[in-house]
Amino acid sequence: MTLDVPNLKDFDQRLRDEAHEDLADIIAEEPTSKTQIIAIYGKGGIGKSFTLANLSHMMAEQGKRVLLIGCDPKSDTTSLLFGGKACPTIIETSTRKKLAGEEVKIGDVCFKRGGVFAMELGGPEVGRGCGGRGIIHGFELLEKLGFHDWDFDYVLLDFLGDVVCGGFGLPIARDMAQKVILVASNDLQSLYVANNVCSAVEYFRKLGGNVGVAGLVINKDDGTGEAAAFAEAVDIPVLAAIPQNDDLRKKSANYQIVGTKDSEWGSLFAGLGDAVAVAPPVRPAPLDQDGLLGLFDASETGGNVVLEPATDMDMRGKNAAPKESLEVVYDDA
Repeated sequence: MTLDVPNLKDFDQRLRDEAHEDLADIIAEEPTSKTQIIAIYGKGGIGKSFTLANLSHMMAEQGKRVLLIGCDPKSDTTSLLFGGKACPTIIETSTRKKLAGEEVKIGDVCFKRGGVFAMELGGPEVGRGCGGRGIIHGFELLEKLGFHDWDFDYVLLDFLGDVVCGGFGLPIARDMAQKVILVASNDLQSLYVANNVCSAVEYFRKLGGNVGVAGLVINKDDGTGEAAAFAEAVDIPVLAAIPQNDDLRKKSANYQIVGTKDSEWGSLFAGLGDAVAVAPPVRPAPLDQDGLLGLFDASETGGNVVLEPATDMDMRGKNAAPKESLEVVYDDA
């Protein structure tokens, strides 16, 4: 019996050809799977956890079955949902159970509040491992626990957007999610991260991936308009604008849920929940660095700086004094 082994050289060339193929005519469609798996990305500290905790709570109030999974090594996604209490992470629980010769069970890592099911993947201790590898290990464990058989309307994944290693790009690279939501504000660094995620989506679309960007949530919106301009430039919708507000800041700092019909902010998160539900995954058009800087006043960002090439004399500094050459030059005979 002979085995039909694929030609690896031909496969490699096919991947290269696909990477250069123009997929702009692919029409984005809404996810066909019953469960919408949505990955939320944003710069650290931009308010992803605040947004997701309140969004998931509101979705549950709207009658949806929601699973919230924190995929940030800081493990702060569920803290706001649980009033500041930290739930055991999948990584630490798995390690502890393994040492004790026991199996991890759902009740060890998944907890409930307000109709929301929530868990944290966690990560290694500082300086003792790769956060991206922790993400991969965490999802491998979720699959063993039956992740693909669970019955949810929405699975929300909270990812740190600053980090570009493979583990944090897992939902995009492996088509684990149908769509991505970006969280940013009107500042250059958060939009830089959002643009990087758009670039990752575009890269994997060229390789045949299907994940798209559903839209942008503007958090701490001060009305200056840069985030909205970014969304327009990369051709994605704004799903919601959460204002820069002292009441919201204090409630967030005190781990209070505002994504509820009993809150004055309830309608805002209800609208976000509705928008997230129907937003199709679209292919973004990421900006280059100059395009990103162009969204801001050049006097504030240094966008009008001109790169001045250094010279050899610049590099020598105090050693720049000319020295007599030791090269022997022969006159023409």
